[in-house]
This record gives sequence, C-alpha cells and structure tokens, in this order.
Amino acid sequence: MRLIDHRLLFVTGKGGVGKTTVSAALARCAAAEGKRVLVCEVDAKGSLATAFESGPVGFEPVEIEPGLHLMAMDTEASLREYLKLHLRIPLKGRIGPLANVFDFVATAAPGVKEILTVGKLAYEVRERHFDLVVVDAVASGHVVGQLSAPRAIGDLVKVGLIRTQADWMTDILADPAITAAVLVCTAEEMPVTETLELRDAISARTDVRVAAIVVNRVLPELFNRTEQALFDRFARPGAWQRTLVERHGPEALAVVEVAELATSLRRNSTAHLDRLRAEAGELPLLYLPFLFARGHGARAVHLLADALADELG
Repeated sequence: MRLIDHRLLFVTGKGGVGKTTVSAALARCAAAEGKRVLVCEVDAKGSLATAFESGPVGFEPVEIEPGLHLMAMDTEASLREYLKLHLRIPLKGRIGPLANVFDFVATAAPGVKEILTVGKLAYEVRERHFDLVVVDAVASGHVVGQLSAPRAIGDLVKVGLIRTQADWMTDILADPAITAAVLVCTAEEMPVTETLELRDAISARTDVRVAAIVVNRVLPELFNRTEQALFDRFARPGAWQRTLVERHGPEALAVVEVAELATSLRRNSTAHLDRLRAEAGELPLLYLPFLFARGHGARAVHLLADALADELG
C-alpha cells in the first residue's frame, strides 16, 4: 500500500531533519493525484505556511491550492469544537473560566491535550472531510505520547462518553489501512540511531504502524571512480598539483577541495545509509535528494513532491 493511499499520516523525526518539508511534499504529492488533502501543523510555529509560502493559517482549514488545505492545531479551539459537537454547548469566543479548568486538568492528567490534538485529526478522517490528512507531528521525543494518548485515556476511563471517544480514535489509529507513521531522517549517525529507536518505541507503545522511513537530503554520487582517482591525485601536494596550478591557476585547487569534500560527505553518509538499510528490516526506505539550492519554500516542496512521486511509483 502506498503512503498516500492511507487516510491519516503522522510525519515525525528528530528535529532538523526536514519533517515539515517532507509533510508538505507528501501533501502536495497526494493533491497532484486529485486527492482532497489536509495538512496540519501540530506545534503551530508557522513552518508549514513558510514551506508553502502562504499567509498565516489557524485552526480552520484554508485551501491554499486546489485540493490542498492547511491548518494549525489549537487545543483550546479543538476543545471548543468538541464541546459544541458532542455536548451541544454553544461557545463563542474564548472559553473563559472553562479554559482555566482545561489547563488545570491538562496539567494534572497527561494526555488530555494530546487526545484533543489526535481527536481533531481522527474526527476529520472519520467524517471523510478529506481523502488524506497529513500531520506535521511533534518531534521524536514527544510523538509517542501523542500517538498513545487515546489508548492511555481508554485505560483510565472505563465507561461513558470519553471512553466511547477514545475507542473510536483507537480504532482509526490501529487500522493500518487508514493510519500510518512516517519517520524522517538524514544519513547521519544520530538521526539514524534516533529513527531506529523511534520505530521500536512507536511499535511497542502505540497502536500506529510505522509504514516507511523517508531519508531526506541524500547526496548524489557526483563522480565516477576514474574522476575520483584524478581528484585524489590533485589533492595531494606534488607534481600533479603543481601542474594543475600552472595550467589553470590557484583557483583550480578550490575546485579540487570542493570535490574532495563532496566525496567525503558522500562516503560518510553511505556508511550510515548501509546501517539504516541493514537494521530497518522490511520497512520501506524512500530517498529524497539533497537540494543544492534553497532547501525550503514552495520550490523545494515542488521538487521533493516530484521526487516522492517517483519513489512511490
């Protein structure tokens, strides 16, 4: 099953690996196939709006392109919507004193804010407002608590409306045909280690299946062996280097240094990729290229969406 054929995708990973850009690229890739897509930023920092180069967005989904909708999570707004939908409480503006009660309960009972986040997203899936909901989720250190919140609430509350709500959320999260987690990493030691640990934690502590690892910023192999051997010779002081400088000037050494740096980075990343492949087992790996240009913004999202489309087939 292809990633974008799910209905709910949680995209997460170590901070700095590009999960927001990957979330945006997944959403655009699905929208390009004619799907009605919602992409949601959980931490509401505005990074998704920056990725799409759109104006600021809030809790109400905004269509920024045909079929592509963007929203930012707001747990108070989610609570307001929940109370209105399920308890028929008409609420306008700020919740007021109830907001203070909510803050107190959320602090005393871990999982309340998380379940309001997950509940809003699961609700959009259940009501089929969109063909696909892509979640730019919290980073790897916090996502397990977010994904496990409905199960935790279900374990605490045995009867009543809250238990009923937790049950249908859990059913959506646990269905691998509906929901999946996508882990984003780069070909570096710490991101690879954290990705493998996160895969195990999600599998052990949540009902969500990890469907794929997206390896972002993969460096291409720029030179063949013959070319690399030539660069290696020019990099060593001696007759080859003197001849290079005599014929092309000292600036030619800068080209050699850049080639050596690119090759070194590629070799290092290859070792980490080999480890990831070996330890990922049967988990699919999808590769996105390093962009030798601005790595964020609408153009980057377009390029990565095209690359994802090729990877997904």
